[in-house]
Amino acid sequence: MVTGAAGMLGRAVVAQGTAQGETVVAFNHHALDITAELALNTALERERPDVLINCAAWTDVDGCEADPERADKVNALGTELLAVACRKLGAQLITLSTDYVFDGEKDGFYTQRDQPNPQSAYGASKLKGEQRAQLAWANTIVVRSGYIFGPGGTNFLSTIIARTGRGEDLKAISDSFGTPTYAPDLARQLYRLAQLNIPGTYHVVNAGEGTSFEGFARYALKVAGLNESGLKTVSLAELKRPAPRPRNSRLRCLLSESMGLDPLPSWQDAVREFITTDSPQRLADPA
Repeated sequence: MVTGAAGMLGRAVVAQGTAQGETVVAFNHHALDITAELALNTALERERPDVLINCAAWTDVDGCEADPERADKVNALGTELLAVACRKLGAQLITLSTDYVFDGEKDGFYTQRDQPNPQSAYGASKLKGEQRAQLAWANTIVVRSGYIFGPGGTNFLSTIIARTGRGEDLKAISDSFGTPTYAPDLARQLYRLAQLNIPGTYHVVNAGEGTSFEGFARYALKVAGLNESGLKTVSLAELKRPAPRPRNSRLRCLLSESMGLDPLPSWQDAVREFITTDSPQRLADPA
């Protein structure tokens, strides 16, 4: 069972499950509001899933800053209600969290040994969701990821490609760093984690040293054969967004290798795959 199935990651999770022969029941927000306890319990009792993958969330970072109560309702309470419902059925819960649970002050990669310290209402609500779900149901897997991109959704990379293709000028942050993650790669790893069925907190991102939004954008434009001249760099502070963002939110997992999980492809390979399959632009060799 997949919640939040209309979003970019939700669609990738549904597609991956179907491709590997799973019976997948998909619910978008309109079909199932995860904060509506009665409707949620009714749906799970009817479907009785073995595994529930929760991709439902309110991810508008600045919107969450303006309405932290709504952020907590969706990202914290909703996730807890899913965990309680899964506990009643004995179903495994996999729920998605974010790199924004960290404050960004560390220079290297954040691992499971690092103490979360969210600076935004969005990050705080997602951390509460992690904690409340794991307290409510022992068989919960939390997957933190970040800089997610892919087909079928509005995300930084698809916006950059589309707007540059139309000849528009755009801005990319040069001093904020993360680990880009391709939604189909993340979806495949979620199913591997489901098969292993070992509760805990995992960091799942594409391989590599990570990059800034600027580096991410410039690489993508080279791959797509588009001119970089319209790309302007700005600092995180210059944008003056309502919600604070971590300066560095690069992730690395301490558990995956020891559990026999293969690393995801490099983020550069993932960008090439995304542009090859989802962009009409003619490819150029970025080497």
